[in-house]
Amino acid sequence: MRRPVLIGIAGGTGSGKTSVAREITRNIDPDNIVLIEQDNYYKDQSHLSMAERVLTNYDHPNAFDNDLLLVHLQQMLSGEAVDKPIYNFAEHTRANYTEHVEPKQVIILEGIMVLEDERLRDLMDIKIFVDTDADVRIIRRILRDIKERGRSIESVVEQYMGVVRPMHMQFIEPTKKYADLIIPEGGKNAVAIDVLVAKVNEIVTSLV
Repeated sequence: MRRPVLIGIAGGTGSGKTSVAREITRNIDPDNIVLIEQDNYYKDQSHLSMAERVLTNYDHPNAFDNDLLLVHLQQMLSGEAVDKPIYNFAEHTRANYTEHVEPKQVIILEGIMVLEDERLRDLMDIKIFVDTDADVRIIRRILRDIKERGRSIESVVEQYMGVVRPMHMQFIEPTKKYADLIIPEGGKNAVAIDVLVAKVNEIVTSLV
């Protein structure tokens, strides 16, 4: 297999970057594409108490194990399979099992900080930033954390105002300058997704 193409998709929490990544993946032959979510590469915290784990700032670059992510991406770009960690947000640490991932012709890396680390950017062939208004993003964040992560609305709002928003302005928003393509409104932008799907199909065809 020729060297795969790595596409990075970044954006703030609730921006719709995950929807964009999944829509692209859904419209491509699964034999040709794989999605890697940076969220699964939060650092293992099994050595900490639950009281200590819940204090983790998940919106800071230091929360991610980018060293492991970098190694895994390099292995996949070299045609090797990896055992991807799985993060358990209810327990605030990694699960005790992994997911075996085979390399594909197109690798999509999605996450809030994927454009923040220069080492990751240097591996990417295409860099995308999903740009969505803050009021839309906070509503999506509230709904997601309540439904999927068992949080209360009070804790979500407190976390957003105290941590998520300032971290977004400091670390995520500035990475927009590295993007080759900026997509407004995330998964709701059908035109942009259609264009990306066409581009990815073109890439797959060229790699056959």
